[in-house]
Amino acid sequence: MAKAAVNRHGISIRQACKALFISPNCYRYQPRLSDDNALIADWLVRLTATYRNWGFGLCFLYLRNVKGFKWNHKRVYRIYRELELNLRIKPKKRIRRDKPEPLSIPQDINQVWSMDFMHDSLDDGRSYRLLNVIDDFNREGLGIEVDFSLPAPRVIRALENIMEWRGKPQTIRCDNGPEYIGRTLQEWAKRHHILIEHIQPGKPQQNGYVERYNRTVRYDWLNQHLFESIEQVREQATQWLWVYNNERPNMALGGMPPRQKLAITAA
Repeated sequence: MAKAAVNRHGISIRQACKALFISPNCYRYQPRLSDDNALIADWLVRLTATYRNWGFGLCFLYLRNVKGFKWNHKRVYRIYRELELNLRIKPKKRIRRDKPEPLSIPQDINQVWSMDFMHDSLDDGRSYRLLNVIDDFNREGLGIEVDFSLPAPRVIRALENIMEWRGKPQTIRCDNGPEYIGRTLQEWAKRHHILIEHIQPGKPQQNGYVERYNRTVRYDWLNQHLFESIEQVREQATQWLWVYNNERPNMALGGMPPRQKLAITAA
C-alpha cells in the first residue's frame, strides 16, 4: 500500500510510511533468498528422482533423521510445492471393518520374527516367489529369498543363513501355508527350540508387521521394475533391502530407518 501511494500519488516515502504506521526500513526491506534454498531444492529433486514413490513426509524425514539437516518442515514443504513434486493421492475407499486386536510390540531383537511369501512375474511371464523375513522389534528386513520355487527346505535354509549373523529368534510368526504347517519346518523349529506361531486362517492382520512390509516391497521396489532373470531380482533385492534398512524413514519408528532405531536402542 505504501509503494502504491508513492508511485500513484507522488508522495514521499516518509509521508507514506507515517500515514500507514510502518517503518521506512520496512518499506525498503528486500528479502534475501538463502543459499540453503538451492541446496534443499537439489536434495528434493534427487530424492524424488531416485525414490519415485517417496512423498514429502519420507523426503523430509530422510533429510532430518538420516542426513542430519535442521531445516524447518514448513520451509522444505514450501520448496517442495514450488518444484511441483507432489504425489497424486489416490482417494481411499471407506470400508467398515471390525477393529482388530493390536499386535504385541517386542521389547528386544529376536523376540519375534515374521515371515511371509510374495509372488511376482518376470518380463517373460514366468512366476517367481519371494520369502520376506523381518524382525518385529525394529521392522528390519532380515532377508529376501527369491526363486521360482521355495519349499520348506529352502525356507529353513534361508532362516539358518539369517540366524548365523542375527542370532536365534524366540518366535516366528507366519500364516498357514503348506511350507509353514508341514512336518519339515515343525521338526526343525522343535530342534532349535523356536516357537512357530500360526495366525488364524483368513486373518492377515494378525501378521500385520510383515503384511505392511510386503506392501512397501511391492510399492517401492517390485512395481518399479521389469526383471528379465531371477539373478536380476536377487541383485535388486539386496540393494533395495540395504536402502530400506539404512536410509528409508519408517513411519512406525518415528521417521527413523530400522538400523538407526537398532543403534539407538543398543546405545
